[in-house]
Order: sequence, then structure tokens, then C-alpha cells
Amino acid sequence: MVFEILTLFPDYVDNILNESILGRARQKGLIEVKVRNIRDYSLDKHRRVDDTPCGGGMGMLMACQPIYDCHRAAMAEYEGKRVRTVFLSAQGQPFKQKKAAQLAADYDVLILLCGHYEGVDRRVIELCCDEEISIGDFVLTGGELPACLVVDAVARLIDGVLSDKECHEKESFSAALLEEPQYTRPIEFMGKKVPDVLLSGDHEKIRQWRHKAALELTGQNRPDLL
Repeated sequence: MVFEILTLFPDYVDNILNESILGRARQKGLIEVKVRNIRDYSLDKHRRVDDTPCGGGMGMLMACQPIYDCHRAAMAEYEGKRVRTVFLSAQGQPFKQKKAAQLAADYDVLILLCGHYEGVDRRVIELCCDEEISIGDFVLTGGELPACLVVDAVARLIDGVLSDKECHEKESFSAALLEEPQYTRPIEFMGKKVPDVLLSGDHEKIRQWRHKAALELTGQNRPDLL
């Protein structure tokens, strides 16, 4: 799968997505991440990408032309591919595991548009984007970090990125429950012990305990999922 990230801060994005599991997935060719600098497409002699809001207001808005031309250049590379363009926005639909799975399954290319400053001219969102996604009910300084989160959530569902499909098939949200508590050695730490059932070797009892623990944790932290 290809991830195209349209941003004013390409180094910010690349530094994050070159690390750990995603970095190794990129090196192996399991995923491809391309980062385009929107500023490179500005026709302004000073390479400006923003302007004051019509009607007044604080801050600056990212203008249509650089974003539109940047997006058009990206789209030109993927003729015949299944492409989805997403704008990262606090006004978008909440991003959930189900959406990550849909994006991983249904598309070959995911283009992520990162806003900055006080926002983006609405017209370019309407012209270029298929949907808006929000990672939570809060406001950030730009869309770069949300874009990285979306890439991480989607990429780990691509075959080969994780060592085993079970790594994501049995985790939080995949089965509409939070994942059960996990433990490792030492068996006792600061007076707290690993539950005895996990040391019993009885796989059926362990399965039952894990399911019950997942239900309890979900009821405590996310009762809406139940």
C-alpha cells in the first residue's frame, strides 16, 4: 500500500514514519510512504502558501492553489489505482479501528492532506478530498501527527507488517472489546503478582480468564463499547 502525505513539514512526518515497525516495513517494501511538500507547488514568487481569511479573523488560512496542484500531481501517479484522499480535521468523522480496516482493505493508495495555521480554504477540501477524519475531540497545531497515526493504524493491518495476523486480530477494538491485561516476567514485582491462571498451563482456563478480564476492563474504561 502507498501512503502519500501532503504537508508543509515533510521532515516531521518522515522522522516519525522511519522508525520501528513502520520503518522496517518501508525498508522491506511492504508499504511505501511518500511525503510531498505543498510549498513546492506554490506559484507565488515567495512560495507563500497562506493568506488572510475572507471576512476577517485571526491567523492565516492555507490557500487553494498550492494544495490543489500538489494533490493533482499525486493523483497523476496513480491512474487505475484505488485511491482515497483524506483531510485530517477536528471537524471530521472519528477515526476508529473499523475505518482503519476499511482503508487497508479497500484502497491501494491513501493520500493524507495535512492542514496547518488556522485551517484550509474549504473549496480545496471539497475539490480534492473524499472524506475528513478526526483522531479525537481536540485541536492540534497541524495535521502531521494525526496523519502519522492514521498511517500507523492502517499500515499494521497490511500483510507482513506485523509478524502474525493474530497480533492485530485479537487486540483492542478488533473484537469490539478492549484487550485484556498483559503480563511478563518477573512473576512478582513490587508486591504485585501475575495472576495464577496465566501460569497454570491450562489453555481453556486462560482463554476464559482473558475474555472475562477483557469484558471487565471494557466495562470499566469504555462501557460504550458494550
